[in-house]
Amino acid sequence: MLDDIRWDAGLIRRYDAAGPRYTSYPTAVQFNERIGSFDLLHALRESRKALRPLSLYVHVPFCANICYYCACNKVITKDRGRALPYLEKLEREIELIACHLDPQQRVEQLHFGGGTPTFLSHDELRHLMAHLRQHFSLLDDDSGDYGIEIDPREADWSTMGLLRELGFNRVSLGVQDLDPAVQRAVNRLQSLEETRAIVEAARTLQFRSVNIDLIYGLPRQTPESFARTVAEVIALQPDRLSVFNYAHLPERFMPQRRIKAEELPSPGHKLEMLQRSIEQLTQAGYRYIGMDHFALPDDELAIAQEDGRLQRNFQGYTTHGHCDLIGLGVSAISQIGDLYCQNDANITTYQEKLQNGLLATRRGLACAEDDRIRRAVIQQLICEFELDFQSIEALFNIEFRGYFADIWPQLEQMAADGLIALSDRGIDILPTGRLLVRSVCMLFDHYLTPETTQRFSRVI
Repeated sequence: MLDDIRWDAGLIRRYDAAGPRYTSYPTAVQFNERIGSFDLLHALRESRKALRPLSLYVHVPFCANICYYCACNKVITKDRGRALPYLEKLEREIELIACHLDPQQRVEQLHFGGGTPTFLSHDELRHLMAHLRQHFSLLDDDSGDYGIEIDPREADWSTMGLLRELGFNRVSLGVQDLDPAVQRAVNRLQSLEETRAIVEAARTLQFRSVNIDLIYGLPRQTPESFARTVAEVIALQPDRLSVFNYAHLPERFMPQRRIKAEELPSPGHKLEMLQRSIEQLTQAGYRYIGMDHFALPDDELAIAQEDGRLQRNFQGYTTHGHCDLIGLGVSAISQIGDLYCQNDANITTYQEKLQNGLLATRRGLACAEDDRIRRAVIQQLICEFELDFQSIEALFNIEFRGYFADIWPQLEQMAADGLIALSDRGIDILPTGRLLVRSVCMLFDHYLTPETTQRFSRVI
């Protein structure tokens, strides 16, 4: 277990660059407006012909309060009535998409994200789920992977009971930090008791999995205070934990301008927070899945990684990468076969298009053969911490070393530095390199330039 990650401060300093999180390759930065609703309809037709199973993502953008660190597509409002016109257009989008699919295409995975999905009233949630069940083939036997993001301040036992009744069996709770000083600095006051109540409700109501999100690098955090937060969260025994690096990009995300730069922890303190968190989680029995994610050994993600079945897409780490992913709602992204497409990120434009009976597709990308090759390479590395050259060569009829001759010297340098083991057969990312898996993947990214890297967070 301790060999899953080995801390090497020198290696981290050398390779800690800004880069993508690779929920897709090519990343959304490469999307362009040459892709439109016609391309989406064509991809849906191909999905229907192949009868591929489905993964649905539903974006609910509303939040009652603003969290200063947040970089999500959201609408801040106290007016609960603003949800109704949005839901009307979302239901129209559901109808327009579903009519191009086959009832035999089962929805294996469903995820409500935001914003704050529990901003919706109980009646609105009931109505939305009924509409989804009417138009898509959702599973009724609790075998699906049906999750929802929850703000513990916007939920209670009755909310959790309703979600379980509606078919949700996984929950992800935003916590970020439990220290009151940090919470005040990011405008998110949330007590441990509020979080514990929701975790206990999920356990009692037999939700299959509980995930908790934490962020290190927030204003007023110290290594000691964050270690206390991690300890309190471990005591709640979530099945999964995400420990994200806060990326301070106030020039891109307006709410972050309210964070005082002088209150941010130093790079050295951020590293210490991460190192301590890894030690605490490892000692508590959590396995490092990759890319800030930890899971208990009996969790589905940990088992899938052991079996070589783990995949990664816009839903994050998943066991449903074989599904066509359909994104519903403002800014939502779909991945259907080799097509990526994204809805308009402006809620007014999104609603106007659907009001006129049009799909809200704004931009996207159709993968070329080179994209498919590099996507397969990055997928293997990021999910399994290893790459088998022969499998890529057989799949795409290439000679691996010749195809990637331009980056071979850099791979050899990474091997010399102890980040990876490089052989004629493949690449193994060593325990000292696993925290830096993004840095290895970035070598295979054809689109990465000094200009585009500025749009991403640092690896550590």
